[in-house]
Amino acid sequence: MCLKDKTIGIAFTGSFCTYTKAFEQLEILAQTGADIRTIFSNASQSFDSRFGKAEYFIKRAEEITHHAPILTIPDAEPIGPGGFLDLLLIMPCTGNTIAKLANGITDSPVLMAAKAHLRNEKPLLLSVSTNDALGMNMKNIGLLMNTKNIYFVPFGQDNPSKKPNSMIARIDLLLPSIAAALNGRQYQPVIQ
Repeated sequence: MCLKDKTIGIAFTGSFCTYTKAFEQLEILAQTGADIRTIFSNASQSFDSRFGKAEYFIKRAEEITHHAPILTIPDAEPIGPGGFLDLLLIMPCTGNTIAKLANGITDSPVLMAAKAHLRNEKPLLLSVSTNDALGMNMKNIGLLMNTKNIYFVPFGQDNPSKKPNSMIARIDLLLPSIAAALNGRQYQPVIQ
């Protein structure tokens, strides 16, 4: 896939267990020729976890994209008036982010980026990673599925026996999901 003429925003939230695969996808996206801009939520830029240190991920994103990440709400706000993103991907998109997005809450750089980007009627692609997708957040996912310009990377249960409400994106379907969203379509089937 060639995305040479596209500017793609990649927004990271706090599902740290998915970061290895997310950064692999960031590297693959960089190879498509896209101009990539990263945005980090408050949690993703400040919490260290057993999966790595926040500082490492911020530096790694800059190494891959050759752009300093957006780390503040004021720095994310110009995405709207500037209209420079062709697509914004939230990867991973936690249940917390899903709930806030569905309810119009803008309290982090990622949520401001999403709000600013959506005002331009361009695609927002969500890569779900949440332990409560089939629980408290199902209503929010349903709401977002019916919201103009919001698309999903196909997702499904990741461990039905131990975590029956948990769902995660099929990150291997990221590139065709991006292509579909750029053409105003939801890649199907969305639940896998």
